[in-house]
Amino acid sequence: MYANYLLNLRYYSLKRLLNFMSKFLLVLFFTMSSLVSSNTDLYTVKSEDIEVWSDGTRMQGNLFIPQDDSVEKWPTILLAHGWGGLKDHLNKSYAPKFASAGYIVMTFDYRGWGESDSRLVVYDDMPKPGRFSNKVSVTATAIRDLVDPLDQYEDIQASLYFLEGDPRVDGGKIAIWGSSFGGGHAIMVGANDPRIKVIVAQVASMGAGMEVFASELKKRLIAQARKEEDPVPQGIDKQPGLSGTPHYGRMSLYQPITRAKDIKVPTLIVDAENEELFNRLENGWAVYNQIKDKVPSKYVTFPGKHYDIYSTNFEASTDIQIEWFNQHLK
Repeated sequence: MYANYLLNLRYYSLKRLLNFMSKFLLVLFFTMSSLVSSNTDLYTVKSEDIEVWSDGTRMQGNLFIPQDDSVEKWPTILLAHGWGGLKDHLNKSYAPKFASAGYIVMTFDYRGWGESDSRLVVYDDMPKPGRFSNKVSVTATAIRDLVDPLDQYEDIQASLYFLEGDPRVDGGKIAIWGSSFGGGHAIMVGANDPRIKVIVAQVASMGAGMEVFASELKKRLIAQARKEEDPVPQGIDKQPGLSGTPHYGRMSLYQPITRAKDIKVPTLIVDAENEELFNRLENGWAVYNQIKDKVPSKYVTFPGKHYDIYSTNFEASTDIQIEWFNQHLK
């Protein structure tokens, strides 16, 4: 009888132990899940106003810097916004989230956009400088809200040089992130510039199909060079729902998809499943297929249309992007 008692005692003790362990593991699971889900919010962040000079014109930007005195140099992400986008949008969304995950993040307005100064064009005869000074007085036109990919490419280059000069930036760990039209820049810059170590391009137009219009658009460039039309287009060719004047002649010369084959760094491409502004299969998906067997790469889609990436899909898409940065940039 006593033996039966001991067996029963051991049975119930074991049962209680198993129940306890199962509850303990369940609590541990949810605790770890909570830690994982909140690991994108590790640092407090401070922002700084900065000035960046691009081909003689001053751009306004911001740096978002994680606060940790034990870290001397930080991996860094340069953000390139889309057609008509401004840094203010990035400053309220992407920049603080990425920075809180442990990255210096830079935003900026392209020349002629937002808070940045304008490129100036002189249409009248320019006076010749004096013998002892190059200063002249002219009447100039400020070029505003021009969507010129070649100018924007230069602005991104200037931003990278600016970052290289900041002692808090780890120059060997710089990523470029771009969205929409800026996603094409991320691919182009990432393919050409050895300073870029990681690429993230979301809902990105890669210039696919522009070759179809190249010969017709070349006529615009010829007419502009001869001043048979405005040498710098302003207020024409407006696209419904989009801000700014597209410089279609120069867009015809800029096709990031043609340079994708030169990418040598980890690349994440994020698309909208029901992208309505361009054919994602001919853009992001096509770029992914060029690089998937050569470099670490991933192609992810989210339900919805183009602009859903900034609202409905913001949290989920940025979590995946931070995972990518954590894996390949830190």
